[in-house]
Amino acid sequence: MRIGRSVTPDIDHSALFAATPSPYLVLTPDLVIVDVNEAYLRATGRTRADLIGQQVFDAFPDNPADPGADGVKNLRASLGRVLATGEADTMAVQKYDIPVVAQPGVFEERWWSPVNTPVKNADGRVAWIIHRVEDVTAFMQSRRFRSRGDGRRMTEREEGMEAELYARARELQRLNEELRAAHAREREVAVTLQEAMLHSPDLARHSDVAVRYLPAIGSLNVCGDWYDTVDLTEGRFTVAVGDVVGHGLEAATVMGMLRSALSAASRAMAGPAGALEVLGMYARSVDGALAATAVSVLVDTRSRLLVYSSAGHPPPVLLHRDGTCELLDQATDPPLGARPEHVPRPQAGAAYRPGDTLVLYTDGLIERRDEDIDTGLARLTTALSDLAGLGPARLADALLARLGVAGGASDDIALVVVRV
Repeated sequence: MRIGRSVTPDIDHSALFAATPSPYLVLTPDLVIVDVNEAYLRATGRTRADLIGQQVFDAFPDNPADPGADGVKNLRASLGRVLATGEADTMAVQKYDIPVVAQPGVFEERWWSPVNTPVKNADGRVAWIIHRVEDVTAFMQSRRFRSRGDGRRMTEREEGMEAELYARARELQRLNEELRAAHAREREVAVTLQEAMLHSPDLARHSDVAVRYLPAIGSLNVCGDWYDTVDLTEGRFTVAVGDVVGHGLEAATVMGMLRSALSAASRAMAGPAGALEVLGMYARSVDGALAATAVSVLVDTRSRLLVYSSAGHPPPVLLHRDGTCELLDQATDPPLGARPEHVPRPQAGAAYRPGDTLVLYTDGLIERRDEDIDTGLARLTTALSDLAGLGPARLADALLARLGVAGGASDDIALVVVRV
């Protein structure tokens, strides 16, 4: 294969893997061993036939003679994190004795430094896990019994210090495990709260409206985004999305307060601009609500008109039946609470034809690190143009997939698709 002026030969990746000096296992998501390199076979005294097809903990159980053995528990937790997060996990130095092949029931003391790395398939799911270890047994034992040049072993004080350092390392690992568990619990609570808060009774009456909410990928990065639908007089209803700065339970609480306030204001005020004015004044009295963004669109099916106003939010898109896209960006104002004094918010309108599609979303759908927002908007409208013939539910799912966020992104995503 020629690249520029250089020539790169075909690479035998199987041979490279087999020759890699560090010991490697390849595991399926079910933790079955599907490949192993020569360095791993040498380190464990096994053959490929001994390991391929074995569940890793059947091949390497804990030492039953060691009541403190925790190798299986710690490795299982690390591999579970890799599967759950799709990210590599580095373990602390681990005592994990292995069976002696020639002596059934006998285990040999071993110390390892493991790293577990995911390999993802085309849809972003973990297809395999690479389990890399370094055998540090000799180092650990030499530190325990090292010679100082005069044949003397370590002093009792030195041995005590080493034991203390090891105990502190193990305690740090335990605390990290507890912290991960606490973060996972808070995330679960936050997502449950988000789902409860996003319940919209009026939404059930709209078969041509599809909504999607994807929590952010990560321990606590959830619960800042929201959506809502409010029925008004016959033939008129509003749809809105918003985004609260911050993450976790605090952001979820603020989100719920702002969503409820906008729902009430939409019922009381004449249009979206008035509703956002009320919401902006309310936001100034709510801790954590400043700089939140929102956009509200009034759909008037009698006049076939969209009336909208935005408080610092990315513009909705009106997707016409012919695949052309119109950004609803003529009534954009600063985020909620950004102005110290009340100023009337702008409002604009856009006509639509039956069969057009209105798309509202939060910034997690389009924003990417180190990328201009215009690039994200162009990517969005290009994708929508290709999906113009789909119904709301299919369009929502296809759009998330086309933009590469069907499995979530680094930020929350709220998406509303309305066939008008």
